[in-house]
Amino acid sequence: MMIAGERREAMDIEVRIRGLVMDPATSMPIVVLKDIASETVMPIWVGIFEANAIAIEIEKIAAPRPMTHDLARNLVRHLNAQLERVVISELKDDTFFATLWLRQGDDPMVIDARPSDAIALALRADCPIYVTEQVMQTAKLNTSGPPEGPTAEQLRGWLEGLNDEDLGRYKM
Repeated sequence: MMIAGERREAMDIEVRIRGLVMDPATSMPIVVLKDIASETVMPIWVGIFEANAIAIEIEKIAAPRPMTHDLARNLVRHLNAQLERVVISELKDDTFFATLWLRQGDDPMVIDARPSDAIALALRADCPIYVTEQVMQTAKLNTSGPPEGPTAEQLRGWLEGLNDEDLGRYKM
């Protein structure tokens, strides 16, 4: 855990989840993030369990017991803290990294997280999701994901061409 400064980086781009789809080549789940100010999309390949945690919250499915991300949200709340935003902050060797930006009283904190966990928690805490400009530029150009499968250009075209019917109601 690190103590963070007050300001949000001017280079961060706010995104929303555009969809949760299965990669047609690998059958791996993809979280499709869309820049709220443009048509730019950015895919992040995630595991099936992580995708399920995101889908459960998108669909507002009530679990009989708290799921892991519900537990994390509840811990943050009961410690009188607030999740202010999550940032997908780095892309290194085809692996994304994220940070949780929390505030407890006057104390800001930044905690490392996997992007899938950060997204699942952001949905539960109703906080914004950001991607650094550098990651967005790299990821939108390098949409390779797993090495096998379609070319980056084919995948980008497929992702950008998705409509609401293709995305369904975020079904996996």
